[in-house]
Amino acid sequence: MSTLEADSATDAHGAHDHDHDHPSYLAHHFDTPEQQFDSGKLGIWIFLVTEVLFFGGMFCAYAIFRSLRPEVFEGCSQFLNTKLGAINTGVLLFSSLTMAWAVRCSQTENHKGLTALLATTLSCAMVFLGVKAIEYSHKFHMGLLPAGLFSYDPAHPHHEGGPNYLLWICFPFIIALIGVVVWYAIAVLQGKKFQAAVALPLIVVCASFFGGVGLGTILESGDSTEAHASESGEHAGEEHAGEEHAVVASHDHAENADHAKPESLATLENQVAGTEYGVQERLATDATNTGVQNELSAMERQSAMASGSAIVGQYEIDATIDSVPSEFLTPSRAGVFFSIYYCMTGVHAIHILAGIGVLVWLLVRSVRQEFNHNYFGPVDYVGLYWHLVDLIWIYLFPLLYLIR
Repeated sequence: MSTLEADSATDAHGAHDHDHDHPSYLAHHFDTPEQQFDSGKLGIWIFLVTEVLFFGGMFCAYAIFRSLRPEVFEGCSQFLNTKLGAINTGVLLFSSLTMAWAVRCSQTENHKGLTALLATTLSCAMVFLGVKAIEYSHKFHMGLLPAGLFSYDPAHPHHEGGPNYLLWICFPFIIALIGVVVWYAIAVLQGKKFQAAVALPLIVVCASFFGGVGLGTILESGDSTEAHASESGEHAGEEHAGEEHAVVASHDHAENADHAKPESLATLENQVAGTEYGVQERLATDATNTGVQNELSAMERQSAMASGSAIVGQYEIDATIDSVPSEFLTPSRAGVFFSIYYCMTGVHAIHILAGIGVLVWLLVRSVRQEFNHNYFGPVDYVGLYWHLVDLIWIYLFPLLYLIR
């Protein structure tokens, strides 16, 4: 019995020494900080691979539906404000810079810099969501919804009355801002420095959302494609008359130019052009002359583009169009485009919200000064996740906004 008790005491003392040798940031099942960091890095990369597979399914659906109706996707993309998408792209790219810089600050134990950079990254995320709130609320108000709810009317694009979608989207952020301000005030009054140090940057973060809302409002009301689309329905007659006048004027100008030339020179040019085109047409009838056929097809497309229009499938789309053909604006066509739009951008916004949650967690730990040159893994892991979220948006922006 005495021997067993002595062995037990020795084991317990050895375990106590082993735990005592471990720093607080090193988990008990790891031997060194390097082993812990490498294990966490492997885990986050596996998680990011699953995220890529998750978004890959939506990108495949996008490719399939766009290949089936390319003219619908090109037309409906004109309802998306390119300026809002470009601003959000720039905001996310800047947030990637601040996040990478935050990782460096955690390695060098620059705790104040780390806190400031995490707060800046959070503010960029909030600005992104604020701009997206303006974009979503405007689409909701116009009835540009997924296929089952699509109700856009070209004759009346802006519905009278209806719920204030922007207010409903902003409501949770208003509650969050009020809550953080109250928390900061109570912490200051009670002398709780740690809570005040956490709440102060969060006030700036929550207020940044409304900065994004203001920025999106300015861009949306200034020069948006949606506004052009709604105005085109009201001024269709005026535009048609203007187009006819422009065609007549250009025709008169061409006739005057022809009369200005010597008659023999004009006749010679027409004969040469007609002969060349006629020869190409005859050569193109031979199935083996694929090069001539392609050249002839290219000349026809170039002629169509020079006249201010382009042939897409069975529809003719004006190169400077400000409205979408009415045959596209149906739940089975435009509704499918906006279903994919809301699915892809909505899931991306959910990932932004998840990133905000973990960034707030890092901000709290940064104020506690928990990170050092041996333990900065969580900041690095969250940084990799945030870079993936930015990368996904870099693909979404051209695929949805820049189709035309």
